[in-house]
Amino acid sequence: MKIRIITPSRLHFALIDLSGDLGRVDGGVGVALNYPKIVLEASSLPNNDIIVNNGYNSELIYDIAKNVFKHLEIDGGIEFNLTSSIPRHVGLGSKTQMSLAVAFAVNYLFNKRKTVYELAKIVKRGGTSGIGVNVFQKGGFILDAGHTFGKNKQKNSFLPSRASNAPPPPVLLHYTVPENWQFVIALPNIYDEIEGLKEINVFQNTCPISKEEVGTVSRLILMVLLPGLREEDIEVFGRGLSELQNVGFKKQEVDIQPTIIKDLIQFMADNGAYGSGISSFGCTTYGLVEGVENAKKLEHKTEEFLNKNGGGKVFITNVNNQGMKFEVLT
Repeated sequence: MKIRIITPSRLHFALIDLSGDLGRVDGGVGVALNYPKIVLEASSLPNNDIIVNNGYNSELIYDIAKNVFKHLEIDGGIEFNLTSSIPRHVGLGSKTQMSLAVAFAVNYLFNKRKTVYELAKIVKRGGTSGIGVNVFQKGGFILDAGHTFGKNKQKNSFLPSRASNAPPPPVLLHYTVPENWQFVIALPNIYDEIEGLKEINVFQNTCPISKEEVGTVSRLILMVLLPGLREEDIEVFGRGLSELQNVGFKKQEVDIQPTIIKDLIQFMADNGAYGSGISSFGCTTYGLVEGVENAKKLEHKTEEFLNKNGGGKVFITNVNNQGMKFEVLT
């Protein structure tokens, strides 16, 4: 049997509560994107081989598959062919989507009947943010509930997903997003990736965030972002996105960015974006506009801006409201 899996990427708008004084931490808001995406084909093999027909992601895919085979106690083999991928370490959620795509393929081909939640625990995704796991399953806009916090709870320290063993958090709200809401995505040519130990240090050095700032973040989400989405008011929703950049843990993420990222956020705001900011720790910078024509205008202006400031990649996408999809090929 051969199957094809197509996953979205994601924008992570903000973590909500990194204070923990109420006995819960994390929580997040974000959306699934139609592009970039992972397109992964997989077929079962009669032997015990794990074959990956890809260069750039081959080691990652192999390691994920080997781990899933071990956990699910599978006797068999699998062959992968990756035809489209998400850039890594830029804030688009590539590792979560790749991990879940590989795990889903193994689970389906060998009829193990595990849920996405169970697979996410196996591949250790969702330990801080639940956006990536839940947009894989549902698409659209996600608000997740975070984790219990304290002694003998799901988490007892502030850590990014890659360093946390907490399970994926539950979804509080899932909304579809209007198709004509377009995101202009910019990936500047910068090489100061914030990952691994550096990412852990940001959490350890800046948390806990004051409960007053967490309160402001919560109000922005509850009274600006969500009403703007529910009433399909892109101006209100965009204002919420922009204001989130200046408070709470998101402000810490923005503050450590190179000057070009901060300038790019402001440039998009000055050139037609209803809201602008960075996804996760960047470097992905986004601007929200309405309609393809307005998106093309901002895309062109942003390309000119980047060409004068070290270069980079710019593209247009909208929200994936369905999540992962797969098809049986043979």
